Amino acid sequence: MADDATVVLTDIKAALASTENEAALEEKPPALLIVGGDLNGTLFDINSREVGIGRSPDNGIQIEFDGISRHHFKIEMQANKAILHDLGSKNGTYLNNTRCTGSSELYRGDIIKIGSVALKYLPKGDPERLTYDKLSLDANTDKHTKCYNKTYFNKAIAHEVQKCKITGKPLTLILFDLDHFKNLNDNYGHDAGDFVLLELAKIIRTHGVRDLDIFARYGGEEFVILLPQTNLKQAFSIAERVRKVVEEHEFIYDDKLLPVTASIGVADYRQGVNDGTELFKRADTALYKSKEGGRNQVQFFKE
Repeated sequence: MADDATVVLTDIKAALASTENEAALEEKPPALLIVGGDLNGTLFDINSREVGIGRSPDNGIQIEFDGISRHHFKIEMQANKAILHDLGSKNGTYLNNTRCTGSSELYRGDIIKIGSVALKYLPKGDPERLTYDKLSLDANTDKHTKCYNKTYFNKAIAHEVQKCKITGKPLTLILFDLDHFKNLNDNYGHDAGDFVLLELAKIIRTHGVRDLDIFARYGGEEFVILLPQTNLKQAFSIAERVRKVVEEHEFIYDDKLLPVTASIGVADYRQGVNDGTELFKRADTALYKSKEGGRNQVQFFKE
């Protein structure tokens, strides 16, 4: 009987997992999947009615490789159909090895080749998404806090700065780390420190970031929030909210209230910022001012 019960329970769990997967898939938009090369397995969601693909940062999907035009092709969603349009690219857009000279409807598994890059079309709800979503999650997130990791952040900030150069839209960066975190580890143990990092990530996700923001663990106790379409004044207000949330939250571990505050630096994209590295350095300079000023405060970069 015990064996029978085990089989029944296993079948129920498998059925529930299958149902959950199906529900998750229903929420997945159409996507382009890079197949082969250094970016193999990279997914690009098609979230709007019309998405441009090319080297220019003002595309919905930016891919920088030799042989790809600044505005290479676009995908237009018409009801449940995806229509491919070449945009007069120099080297052509190839659909299943045939050059696309006009408009073509895309079907599941179709291969689009531009330059040296091959993209596979996955329609809405395609089950292949689950595998690549997991691979992407593993590659781009910090295993402990579930925030984005440093590698993902560095790619994101480089991309957003390039976009700002073209669109002129604002972009700001919040950089913060926890005050006297080494002392906390020394006094309460590394398990307590791990608890604080995990708890911090949870409360910041709840109270400090929006859907369009990029929240990442940069390393150790250092975190970043990249805020597209946000000016310096707005970012300072968000940073102050983050500081206050951290200060007022009760970090209780092993029945002990742990002392946790954050020092924060804020910088924005403006003339003189040539790349993501420069923007990060400015935020880091502002963070250093916060520490020099007594910690548990927000400072912004001044030239």
